[in-house]
Amino acid sequence: MLDGVTNRLTRMQNAIKRATLIPLLVKVGIAAAFAGAVLVAWPPVIVFSQFVLPLLLFAVYPAFAPRGRGPTMAVLVVVGGWLAGTSYYDGPVEAWRVIAIGTFLYLGHTLAALAAVLPFDGVINIEVIIRWLLRAAAVVLMAAVLTVIALGLSDVLAGSAFVLATVVGLAAATAATLLLARLLRRTGN
Repeated sequence: MLDGVTNRLTRMQNAIKRATLIPLLVKVGIAAAFAGAVLVAWPPVIVFSQFVLPLLLFAVYPAFAPRGRGPTMAVLVVVGGWLAGTSYYDGPVEAWRVIAIGTFLYLGHTLAALAAVLPFDGVINIEVIIRWLLRAAAVVLMAAVLTVIALGLSDVLAGSAFVLATVVGLAAATAATLLLARLLRRTGN
């Protein structure tokens, strides 16, 4: 058992020695994006207390394990904070918070996807990262515009029409997910 721990520590030291700057910066971006999402999503009562430290650990974890369930855990912690802040603490739903949380979550998730395929010791052209971030910025901009429109319509469509639209949207998203899963299973990917 001690040999296994020693081997793992030796491999970790070798990986740290061989790491290059661009993959390391991508991982720093993952940690910063998810930490920003946590700080915006959770209510100030939690953010300015000792309870923020475990939340930030969940946020930073995907930078160390981008291939695993780390990004999903970070997203769930952020969503939990948003739900706690808006329902339990009766925080207002403000457009800047919705847009900031969406931006941070998307950037963290897309950078985690990039980090999952980048070798930690690879020499990566900076243009690859810049194109990736420009594409992400375009998605964030489109999502921000749609968020402002949706929040504007939520006041107009308050009541049963809004609930019906929410249920139909969730059903459509579930159906699309099931369809994609079935198509992937059929092709063998």
